[in-house]
Amino acid sequence: MTETVQLDFQSYIATAHALAERAGEVILPHFRTNLAVDDKGAAGFDPVTAADRDAEAAIREILSETHPGHGVVGEEFADTQADAEFCWIIDPIDGTRAFIMGQPLWGTLIGLTAHGAPVLGMMNQPYTGERFWCGETESYFTRAGETRPIRVRPCPVLDNAILASTAPELFDAAEGMRFEALSRAVRLRRFGGDCYNYCLLAMGQIDLVVESGLKPFDILPLVPIIERAGGIVTTWDGGDPGNGGRIVAAGDRALHAAALEILSA
Repeated sequence: MTETVQLDFQSYIATAHALAERAGEVILPHFRTNLAVDDKGAAGFDPVTAADRDAEAAIREILSETHPGHGVVGEEFADTQADAEFCWIIDPIDGTRAFIMGQPLWGTLIGLTAHGAPVLGMMNQPYTGERFWCGETESYFTRAGETRPIRVRPCPVLDNAILASTAPELFDAAEGMRFEALSRAVRLRRFGGDCYNYCLLAMGQIDLVVESGLKPFDILPLVPIIERAGGIVTTWDGGDPGNGGRIVAAGDRALHAAALEILSA
């Protein structure tokens, strides 16, 4: 973390909380209503709604006023100053499929990078009133006005692990074979969850999250939450997760290594 980020961290986290509050105000009136759904996918259903667009627009408006020299990379609009020293990474509704189904398993992702490295992350779920976020050295869970630190749990072996993934269709045929091999090695596998899975991992509720086809805005805001809770996030070959793609997150480093052996085979 750079000195500038250390000096301004409290200001930046205050901004992130403000962004989360505003996004929630915009999104909640749309939830569990008969809102129109557009499909922006060229090779499969990729839904987007007015709630996605309006929330990101509201976030961008605040950032243009509070941090005009910062970049913004989001899911719904063109990048702004993406090569800036500090860049906000926004996914207004991660889990739009869950959103349009009325399932409260979506969240607003807000991250900040410095020179491309994630330094701040937040996931806000306004319907349940839950917020997962990171400080400079720890990660936290806030609900009903109370905040507490969160931590991953120890689970060094696969046969004791709980594995989560959003959906099997995330994987191509070759990826699916590796994922199934990993699934056979763990105690329990569950589908669904999107960004929620990563936060449950940081909270010590589950042990592994494995996905593919992620964009940077799907994962970058979650990386510091997991890492400062004691977890690890990489690509399937152990690389930097910042560009998205094939992602594996684990609460235990020994478990992560065991998962990589299968996923990178």
